Amino acid sequence: MFVELKPAVRMTSCGLAPSAVSPVAAIILCCTAKMSSNGDLSDPGSSGSFWEPGNYKRTVKRIDDGHRLCNEVVSCFQERAKIEKSYALQLSDWAKRWRGVVEKGPQYGTLEKAWHAFMQAADRLSELHLELRERLACEDGEKVRTWQKEAFRKQMMGGFKETKDADDGFRKAQKPWVRKLKEVDASKKSYHQARKEERTAVTRETHAKADPTKSQEEVRKFTTRAERCSEEADKVKQRYTKALDELNRCNPRYMEDMEQVFDLTQDAERRRLRFFKEVLLDIHTHLDLSVKDEFKGLHRDLGQTIQAANDAEDLRWWRNAHGPGMSMNWPQFEEWSPEASRSISSKERGGRAKDNVVTLTNIVSSSGGDGPPSPITMDPGRGKDSSSDWSDEESPPKVQAVNGVMEEEEQEEEEEAPVEGVRVRALYDYTGQEADELSFKAGEELLKMSEEDEQGWCRGRLSGGQVGLYPANYVQPACS
Repeated sequence: MFVELKPAVRMTSCGLAPSAVSPVAAIILCCTAKMSSNGDLSDPGSSGSFWEPGNYKRTVKRIDDGHRLCNEVVSCFQERAKIEKSYALQLSDWAKRWRGVVEKGPQYGTLEKAWHAFMQAADRLSELHLELRERLACEDGEKVRTWQKEAFRKQMMGGFKETKDADDGFRKAQKPWVRKLKEVDASKKSYHQARKEERTAVTRETHAKADPTKSQEEVRKFTTRAERCSEEADKVKQRYTKALDELNRCNPRYMEDMEQVFDLTQDAERRRLRFFKEVLLDIHTHLDLSVKDEFKGLHRDLGQTIQAANDAEDLRWWRNAHGPGMSMNWPQFEEWSPEASRSISSKERGGRAKDNVVTLTNIVSSSGGDGPPSPITMDPGRGKDSSSDWSDEESPPKVQAVNGVMEEEEQEEEEEAPVEGVRVRALYDYTGQEADELSFKAGEELLKMSEEDEQGWCRGRLSGGQVGLYPANYVQPACS
């Protein structure tokens, strides 16, 4: 019996008419992915529908991606924290360097204060950025790591429990359906093979009938085979349709189970997304220094200090401090008085500040040997121009004789009251630098009249009668 095929009926890619397949089953059965022996896809990263076998793994991978994103958020803002710290240190160094430059520079008055205000503002801003660095590196980073540790629980064998639970849930929900899908795929292949054999048998039968050399017996054999192929194709078609019907009955349960597991992963991802938004809002708050009272205050104070700069006040200060506004002790006639003479006693010299000293100069050794073992120091006030210390209430000091020669009155007093002393011999030439200092040559003897004071000076008398001061380490006892 000849079976006529009807090519006018349009078949789906699964080999069935559209009316024989439900819409949901048609979507699922159009999957062309290759399945392994356990029902999973050998390539879970295919770009097909979520309902295809193994494509749930993209959703499972999202869990691992969430853990990795936590690390990246922490790394991202730790790097920003390093930038904040570097900026804070640069601000501090800048303020320190320019504060010294301004202090030593020629700028003065209220404008100098306004200039200094920038350095003060930089120090305060540096503190704010260091505080921001601590918040980013410690507070925000620790918050993300704590949440990450709670949301992703590590397993002994590696991976995360949340990932394994999601993968097991999808695999369990998909396993019965994948088994039915494999049966449908196998029956579809059998059906297509049967139709192929049927078509081959029908073609041979047609050719045999058109060949006059073929006997009736041979034509009958071709016809019988074509009928058997057609019957076999019908039987396979029934098995195929039955397998597809069973798969369609599994579809609702399959979709429900898959969505249930998917919703669990969505809930976990929703928590991550909301937490990330919360963290980013916290970081935004920390980075926005403009809302902080300290930030507003430092710029407000800086602006007020600059506005307070007054050129008139600065010019008035300069006039009074360095210009015509300065006071002046104009010279006036003053009568001489013995009390105004300068006293040269060791007690007076010992009471002077030890740090106000200078090194003696113009010291020459006659023997050509080495100089004294250490330089002798003296009060720099002794070399100042005494006229700068005059005042309306004070008398100008009397000019004394050079090279240690006392005034006649003092010499007479010394002659009237002789003082016992120790004979010493000069080791080096010495030329007095002040009126109350002696000058002598190496080898010359003089009388030591007082002990060495705190600054290394002794009071003595030359053989000619002059009394004055000399450096103690320029002489030695005459008997040695």
